[in-house]
Amino acid sequence: MFDSLPYRNDAAIIFRRLARSLPLRAGVLGIATCDKGLPAMMMAIAGLHDLPCVIVPGGVTLPAEGAEDAGTVQTLGTRFAHGLVTLSEAADLGCRACGSPGGGCQFLGTAATAQVVGEALGLSLPHSALAPSGQPVWLDMARRSARALHQLHEGKRKMRDVLTDASIQNAMVIHAAFGGSTNLLLHIPAIAHSAGLKLPTVDDWISVNRRVPRLVSVLPNGPIHHPTVRVFLAGGVPEVMLHLRRLNLLNTGVVTVTGKTLGENLDWWEKSERRGRFRKLLKQLDGVDADEVIFPPDKARERGLAGTLVFPRGNLAPEGSVVKATAIDPSVVDADGVYRKEGPARVFVNEKDAMVAIKQGRIKAGDVLVLTGVGPMGTGMEETYQVTGALKHVPFGKQVALLTDARFSGLSTGACIGHIGPEGLAGGPIGKVLDGDIIRIHIDCRRNEGSVDLVGEGQRRFTPEEGRRALVTRGPRKDLASNAALPEDTRLWAALQLASGGTWAGCVYDPEQIIATLKAGQAV
Repeated sequence: MFDSLPYRNDAAIIFRRLARSLPLRAGVLGIATCDKGLPAMMMAIAGLHDLPCVIVPGGVTLPAEGAEDAGTVQTLGTRFAHGLVTLSEAADLGCRACGSPGGGCQFLGTAATAQVVGEALGLSLPHSALAPSGQPVWLDMARRSARALHQLHEGKRKMRDVLTDASIQNAMVIHAAFGGSTNLLLHIPAIAHSAGLKLPTVDDWISVNRRVPRLVSVLPNGPIHHPTVRVFLAGGVPEVMLHLRRLNLLNTGVVTVTGKTLGENLDWWEKSERRGRFRKLLKQLDGVDADEVIFPPDKARERGLAGTLVFPRGNLAPEGSVVKATAIDPSVVDADGVYRKEGPARVFVNEKDAMVAIKQGRIKAGDVLVLTGVGPMGTGMEETYQVTGALKHVPFGKQVALLTDARFSGLSTGACIGHIGPEGLAGGPIGKVLDGDIIRIHIDCRRNEGSVDLVGEGQRRFTPEEGRRALVTRGPRKDLASNAALPEDTRLWAALQLASGGTWAGCVYDPEQIIATLKAGQAV
């Protein structure tokens, strides 16, 4: 996946160039669905400040009856290696994962979360995210989106009217309430950057995730693993927003692509025939109460839903990191809501070797698997779902933690701490960890705070501060290097995004910072 995240930047540039190349352009209707295409489309139209634009999210595929979802089937290789499925069972399951063509996956991964965020930003019509792709309700939404674009043009509404600092804040709030993919920590700042807005900081993310309750019960977070189409039937984004508005967590004065404010949209939704009709459909078709998919805040507390993300710091992550606390198995979280782990590091510098170790049984319960050198400079910041998926579907997996400077699939679960900064190849401490080092992880799922520290070498134990000093004296691992197969254009992307602020700035291209870096180099 060397090109997956870099492709997002390239696609956004191409989309914008295409729009600007049309001399009679009057507006843009952006249709996109998946992990990088939809964030790229949002970045593109965010940069078209003086045009009206509307996003048509591609919707979701339906779950197949008697089959596994599109995420679970990706672990068939590991399960087969451990004797958990036969070859014929694996072949059958792999062919029956999707119940309908088109759309994003049936779980709240990056594609589905991006649809939710697009609607939260005001770029899509109300109740458009997570619609069943290609079905009549989706086609109706697409037609209404085209009409909305025409109305924006007639009303002289532009992207700079819709995308504001307040709408970015709303998107962060909705992301937390849904329990969305950690990849949106890369995409929301990139959209803000494209729009010329303030970039959210780590502290901003921490603040939002401490204030906002998680309300949505969906794959892969649970507690009930509903497919995403049920979230749509339960009311989707506007239903979650109704709860958040009552908690005074949204800025309802922002303008949306309806030409109306968010508050006006929610007033309509609350009394709409559409809302009641879809809630009844969910009950009739699946026998599921809408309030069991999108919880009212009181019920969410009763069911033990905590904040979505925690951002651990420490001597191994001085710039920060992220873990989806909602996805840690409750059985390994103590009664006080804290995940505590101290164990030996098992270090790998590529995902392939880590997968071989898991399949061969060389990773044991209690280990801390460290995957380093796989951030932007090493692999283009590849997505490490193969490792997280494998750990989820082996019996001891919940007893293993993962630390990495790479990112995760939105489907990933477990005590998986990613986006560790600085990345190993940029001199980060994670690139100095050795096999057998003792690592301590502390994740407070209720207070939304955590730490990840080196606290021992062999038989010796020390404090996190002593660990920090020990790491300062170490050089990087001798086997730490960019992947030999990393394409030249991905290496260029890695260098440009690093000069522009790196991972926590959204892996964007910032012309001013890049030019300043080049001038500084030329002056030497």
